[in-house]
Order: sequence, then structure tokens, then C-alpha cells
Amino acid sequence: MSNIALGSIFIECNHFGGKPADIETFQRGGLFYGKDIDEQKTGTLGGMLEVLNVNNCEVSPLLAASACPSGSVTVECYQELKSDLINRLRDALPVDGVLLALHGAASADNAGDLEGDLLAAVRLEIGCSVPIVASLDLHAHVTAQMIESADAFLAWETYPHADAFSTGKRSAQTLLAIIKGELNPCMTMAKVPVVVGAVNGHTKPPGPFADVMKFAKSFEGKDSIWAVSCFLVHPYLDLPEMGGGSLVISHDDHPAAESLANELAMFYWNQRHDLEPTLFTPDEAIRKGLKIDGGPSVLVETADCCGGGAAGDSVHTLRSLLEFEDTELCIVPVVDPMAVKACHFAGEGVNISLELGHHVDSQWGEPIMISGIVVKTFDGKFTYSGGIWDGRQGDMGESAVVRVRQMQILITTHGTYDWGTEQLDVAGLDWSSAKFIVAKNPMNYRRAFADEMIADFVLDTPGPTPASVLGLKYNHLTQNCFPKNANASCEHPCLYHSVP
Repeated sequence: MSNIALGSIFIECNHFGGKPADIETFQRGGLFYGKDIDEQKTGTLGGMLEVLNVNNCEVSPLLAASACPSGSVTVECYQELKSDLINRLRDALPVDGVLLALHGAASADNAGDLEGDLLAAVRLEIGCSVPIVASLDLHAHVTAQMIESADAFLAWETYPHADAFSTGKRSAQTLLAIIKGELNPCMTMAKVPVVVGAVNGHTKPPGPFADVMKFAKSFEGKDSIWAVSCFLVHPYLDLPEMGGGSLVISHDDHPAAESLANELAMFYWNQRHDLEPTLFTPDEAIRKGLKIDGGPSVLVETADCCGGGAAGDSVHTLRSLLEFEDTELCIVPVVDPMAVKACHFAGEGVNISLELGHHVDSQWGEPIMISGIVVKTFDGKFTYSGGIWDGRQGDMGESAVVRVRQMQILITTHGTYDWGTEQLDVAGLDWSSAKFIVAKNPMNYRRAFADEMIADFVLDTPGPTPASVLGLKYNHLTQNCFPKNANASCEHPCLYHSVP
């Protein structure tokens, strides 16, 4: 019976804005220990546990910490999570393997490459002979330290992310294959200087990244190739050597892994121009939407994406909507803790005036004054019905709905990850009857509103998660990256190899 140490520190971070992630951020998102980890049935951990249980493994649970994307993790928070995980690992020794559910784009104030730092600490505890396998988001920033510290990485294959459970299963199966001697993993990451937004990064054909994924997956199981992962790097980190590409794991065949990783990375490089989106100002998008009969039309304010680490407190699109007198029902989400408190104090059915927006991350705009009626106040709790946190509780904190003319404004205390329409539904908003919906994510709105949406417009607004990175000011990213440098060149990828 194999003894497997199982744990997770899972968060995506943003270096350009958003609210720092402290321990309360993880407590709100999900912080589990011991038997609570063993009881996970969904998500990446659920998939891992299913495979481990079927194979009669002994599981030594460490900790499982996950949170909505945010700014960087605070020093205190990371030190607490890391030391807790390492101490629990030390207590579980000896183990036959370590299995981790990670993101790949986490960053702490004292560890820019959080996953690399964590994996190195785990490796130091268990030595070189015990295998480490980890799952990653396909937006991971895969670093040399990560590759050097682990035996295998398996990345999610879908965006929107619908395969966390199956990726957990693949990760566990890979670890057990290594332990049984069925796999001697040789891992190569090939990276090209492409750092783009995620709007055109969907994996359902047709599309440029969908083409990359389909081509890459066609090699799995052929000859010595065990697994292939493709990466659209999270573009809102500011770290050296960022880029996207492909990671290949072969069975005892470094040349094959390197050759295929190179080929796939250059295939991805050749798709780079198609990954840049077409953008509209809010006013342009609203005018176009008004010319279309019916609704809803979705105004995609991706620059304020909580799922990419932004605060969710932008009112740029709301300001534009309020300037059009003849629009029908519009639904707009805004994070503003102070406004929520005022609504709860006033109570339902009361007229209220609020200074709304840009109170969490004020660098991206100015608040606006609104006057309306408090339609609803509630605790902001909801349950995810799919995706990364399927079945888990989400928590917007105290929340309110305020009606301003034709606007239904959902005001929340905390930003939350958008998967479907869970937040709008728990707020009682009839989004299917809306003329316009403001969606603050670059991808998941497509599946959330797919059956009702008649048009969508990706907006060019200020914020830390813009659809195009052209306006972001990087300090550490090489200037040879596309699209920051439209004439960027790449004769061959940068390669990282696992230690034999």
C-alpha cells in the first residue's frame, strides 16, 4: 500500500492590482485540513482522491488552501500556509509520493514564484528519490525551479476550465505509474515569448489556442509520449522569463520530449497574432448593442476580472450605461464594501445615494454618484454548480441589489470567481430579460450566457486584467515579448528540463 501525501495551495495572483491575499482570503475560499481533505468529491482534489482510493493508497492529507484570484499573497499568509504544509509533510514521512493541486501563477510578496519555492521546500524534505507530481492551470507560469523540483506536471486541458476533476485523476495516475516503475518521466518545458490576454484562448474549436491544444493532444500515447500540456501564461504577473508554450513528458526518452516540446512551442508562436482580441470602448459597444433587437448583449469588462486578480470595483461601463437614457434592463456587478454597508443600514425599499466604485483598488478610476432604491439585501453566499469549485460555497460577503432607473446593480463586499450565473441567480436578477449584462471575465461568460446571449463586445477599459496587455507597464518582463513588441522574434524556444 503506497502512502501518498496530498495537499494544495491554489491561487492565481496579479501584480498590477487587486486586493492582497491574506489568510482570511483563503478561509473564505476554502481552507481544509485532515479528514476534511479526504472528503473532497469534486475539483482537482476530488479526482486525485478517487484514483488513490480505488488503488487502495494510504492518503496523508497535508492542507488544501484555495482562494479567488487576488493580488500577491502576503508574507504572513504564505509563511503560515507553507510552514503548515511542510510540517504536516514532515510528520507524515516516510511517504512514497507527493501529489499537489497547484495553480502555477501564484505569487507571494516574499516569493515571486510561489509554486517553485513551495516545490523546492517539499523536495528538500523528502529527498530526490520520492516522486512529486502536481496539477497546474493552463495559465501557469512554468519556471525552471518548478521543473527542477518536480517529476511531472499535468495541466488542465479546457478553458473555460471544466476538467479539474479529470486532471486530478490524470495526475494521480501519473504518480502511481512512477511509483510502480511503469513510467520513468522525462519532462521538458519549451517556452516562447508570447504574453497575451485570454479572450481568444478558449480550447473549444475554432480558435488559435484550440488549434494548439488539439495538435498537442494528438501525440499523447504515441511512442514514448506520456502526456502533453499547453500553457497560456497568466499575463498579469510581472516576472522574468514569462511566456507560453508546451510541456512534454515522455517515458525514459529525453530527446523525444525535447523535440516535441520544441515543435509544439513554435506552433503556438505562429498563432500569436490571432490571440490578440478586437476591442470596443463602452460607448461604441452600447451603441452597437442598441441597434440589435432583443438581448442580452454582453459587455465584457475583462479589465476588472476578479477571476484574474482584479478587485471587481470598476464602474467605467456602468458610467457609460447611465449616460444612455433609452436603454432597457441592464445588470452590472460592482465590488464596494462601503456601499454595501450603506445599503444594509438603509434597508430594502429605501431610496439611497451612494458614491460607488474604485474603493478597493483606486488606481484605475474615480467613483460615481448614484441614487436609487435598495431592492434586496442578502448575505452573498452561493454554491458553484460546475468548474473548479463545483459544489463548493462561494462568498460575496454582505451584498445588495440597487435599482437606478433601468440599471440593476449587484454590489458585493468581496470579489468572486465567475463560473456560471450563480451570483446573479442568488441575487434574484432576471438576467435573461436584460438588454445588457456587464460580465467581468474574459471567457466564462460565453458558457454562462450561451443560450440567451445575442451579442458580445470585449471592452477596452482601464484595469489590472485588460483584454490586451499593451497598456500594462511591466518592470521585469523581457521587452522581446509579443505583443508588447510587435516585432518580437523567436528562432527557438527556451527549454527547461527535469533533473534525470
